[in-house]
Amino acid sequence: MFREINDFNKHRRNKKKTGNITKDEMMEMIDKGEIDTLVLGFCDMQGRLMGKRITGDFILENDISEGTHFCNYLLGTNFEMDTDDGYDFMNWDKGYGDYLALPDWNTLKVIPWMSRTAMVFADVYTVDGSEPISVAPRNILQHQIKKAEAYGLSPHMASELEFYLFNDSFKDINTQGYDELEPAGHLNEDYNLLQGSKNEPLYQEIRRQMSLMDIIVESSKGEAYKGQHEINLKYSDAINAADQHLMFKHGMKEICIQNDKSVTFMAKPFEEWTGSSGHIHLSMMDTKTGKNAFYAGDDASNPMSETMQHFLAGVIKYTKDFALMFAPNINSYKRFAPNSWAPVSIAWSKDNRSAGYRVVGDGNALRFESRICGADMNPYLAYAALIGAGLYGIEHKETLTDELKGNAYEQNEVDRIPSSLHQAILEWKNSDVVKEVLGEEVAKHYLHAAQTEQDEYDSFVTTWERARYFEQG
Repeated sequence: MFREINDFNKHRRNKKKTGNITKDEMMEMIDKGEIDTLVLGFCDMQGRLMGKRITGDFILENDISEGTHFCNYLLGTNFEMDTDDGYDFMNWDKGYGDYLALPDWNTLKVIPWMSRTAMVFADVYTVDGSEPISVAPRNILQHQIKKAEAYGLSPHMASELEFYLFNDSFKDINTQGYDELEPAGHLNEDYNLLQGSKNEPLYQEIRRQMSLMDIIVESSKGEAYKGQHEINLKYSDAINAADQHLMFKHGMKEICIQNDKSVTFMAKPFEEWTGSSGHIHLSMMDTKTGKNAFYAGDDASNPMSETMQHFLAGVIKYTKDFALMFAPNINSYKRFAPNSWAPVSIAWSKDNRSAGYRVVGDGNALRFESRICGADMNPYLAYAALIGAGLYGIEHKETLTDELKGNAYEQNEVDRIPSSLHQAILEWKNSDVVKEVLGEEVAKHYLHAAQTEQDEYDSFVTTWERARYFEQG
């Protein structure tokens, strides 16, 4: 018996450390040769991880708590990493200087699918480390969280991400072109366990690897088109939930690369395909009691507290103002279509998937789900916009509209999400609320990014145009 216990304890001592670790644990693991690489990453405007891989030997010799420098153009590029003109913070007149990426050691994790590698997220500061950069996505979210804390509230959130899996690698698809994509499936697999089984070995591996990294996947399931799937992440405080969202997307792409497959989170790969959503669940915890501030209590006639009503009213009233953060790309707006499972109506309803905002849960689990965003969102920006609009609703005691009843797609009097990036730009540009909630610097920076993307698209001639107008025009 004692030998069995000793063997068990020995196994525990020898078990490889995974998931969350402290900085001291990382230093010890580097010294033992268990870690030789640290990925230090920060989020860019497009929701991608940028950064450096730092060697273990360098870390042992230097205090990387002081951060690492990077060229500030990384927060002023487009998807192709071009340095577009017109940004106040980064340009040739200012010499494209450095920013400082300061590691947040609370995010330090061992990456289980990489050999002897850890990762830490960083916040972006001026080169001397004295001031956070206002336009950095993670800083934008943290600013809104601090505003919530001033109200005695702590936002808790979770993401549900839909995507398409492909049996071809990213490289092969790029070489072949993007016109004839074949997803990893040939039938609609929405909740269909047999169809989902066809790619289950990979999905099971992803769930396991994420669990080892302390990113908790609650469930995965087939979605409403061939090769489409959904993974639901466990709720957490807002900054951790956004970190998990970003790390999941990045990690899934890395795991697909290792398996000669690929995945896309773009909102609408083809016009006939079902769009990929990025649903967000949100509730507010009372920082003093730890209870759900959205729940009015068992004795209340309306389970939604005044806090929830004002918050949701603000979100609904200003959804169009903040649409650039919910649907940031040209392709995002192709997803919005009637009867498509992507809501176009800016209204709330109880457990009604045709509405843009769905109130779900009971008691302390009461929350609302934003169904507006696509899987292509930047989680820090989308989360920040929801929190900021909701807090504005609390501050100004906005009145919640009546619950939408029936099919929202058929109710023309209900406000609609902008139908294009161009319309969203106009809403953002003309909104005083965006400037007040996010600040002038952030509002101007992301307006320019959207306008640059729109201008790029407007200058491009598509295959559709040639086929339609070449002979007949």
